[in-house]
Amino acid sequence: MLELKLTLDFACCICGNGVSVTVQCSGKGLAAGPRTVAAVNVPCPNCGCVNQLYFEPSGTIRAVAPFTGTRPLPVPSIN
Repeated sequence: MLELKLTLDFACCICGNGVSVTVQCSGKGLAAGPRTVAAVNVPCPNCGCVNQLYFEPSGTIRAVAPFTGTRPLPVPSIN
C-alpha cells in the first residue's frame, strides 16, 4: 500500500497567520497519479477558524478555504 507523509505550510484563510500541518496519506487514491487532490480540515492555532486545505501528493497546495460544514438542526423544546 502506498503511504506518504507531508508537511504543508499555508496562511489561514481568515487571519492570514502561518499554519503548518503534517499529514499522513495512504491508500489506493495515491496511485491515481500526481494530479490527485486530497482535502483535510485544519483548525488555525491563532484564530480557531477551520481551514479546508486542498493539496496534491507532491505537496503542492491547490486551495485554502473556510470550512463550511453542515449546521446542526435545531432541536425542538419540550415546553
